[in-house]
Parts: sequence; structure tokens; C-alpha cells
Amino acid sequence: MAESIDQMIRVDHAGEYGAARIYAGQLAVMGNRAAVAPAIGRMKAQEARHLAVFDDLITRRRVRPTLLHPLWHVAGYALGVGTALLGPQAAMACTVAVETEIDRHYQAQRDALASGSGDPELAAHIADFQADEVEHRDTASEMGGTGFPVMSALIRAGCRAAIAVTKRI
Repeated sequence: MAESIDQMIRVDHAGEYGAARIYAGQLAVMGNRAAVAPAIGRMKAQEARHLAVFDDLITRRRVRPTLLHPLWHVAGYALGVGTALLGPQAAMACTVAVETEIDRHYQAQRDALASGSGDPELAAHIADFQADEVEHRDTASEMGGTGFPVMSALIRAGCRAAIAVTKRI
């Protein structure tokens, strides 16, 4: 398997943390004023559940978390704040962009686990969480998150870069 189980857990832990920070930043700007706030609150709660599972896996399996955790803390929140300042549709476009990349990322991990020695526990979590991420993407798209093509492309590229560097650092 090209990507180790430890790398998968490390990256997924960091990604779920970053997603929670994005939603926290968006809600800090929008509060309950925007029509999209309840949906963001539900997404944030799901990300918190995902993060709790990866917190447990990191601890129980003694996987080294990313050394970039402080960067993802600030970057995730800043991305959330920045997109929310542009308005609810930009916040939803951010979600579409992030969740599109996470869906691809989780599918690649599922494929790797299915073709390698596997890890049934991790594979089950990834499948469960991937379904939530697809739901987030689709909900955000329905709520006007289809605009902002340049911003979306930059966010998607940033997600791919974050995944690549977090595997190693």
C-alpha cells in the first residue's frame, strides 16, 4: 500500500480538524443571521464527530499527529472567516470546494484499503465520513455554493497541497 495506515489517520485527523475550524470561522462571522447558518452548524457538528473518532485513533494506535496542527488551526479558521466575509454563497462555495477534494481523497483511501491488506475499522469510518462529506458538498451546492470558480480552484488546490504535506510532516 503506497500510503500507510498511519499516514491515512494523520491526514484524516488533520483534515477533520481543519474542516471544524473552517466552520467555526464561518459561524463566528455569520452567527445565526445568515440563512445558511443552521446548515453550517449541522456540518460543524458532524465534523466534530469525525474529529473525535480520529482523536481516538491517533491516541489508541499511537499515530504521530501532524506537526502542522498549529498551521491548520489558523489556516482553517482564516479560510472560514474569509469566505464568510464574502457572503453566504462564498461560504457555501468553500464547502463545495473542500468537500469535493475530501470526497476524492476518502475514495482514494477506500480504494487503497480495499486493494491492500486493509483495515476494516478505518475503512468503515472513512466510508461513513465520506457519505457525510458528500452530503455537505451537495447541501452547499443547493444553497448557492456553485459560484466563485477562481476561489474554488484555489481552495481545492490548497486542500490537495495540505493533504500531501500532512502525510509527511
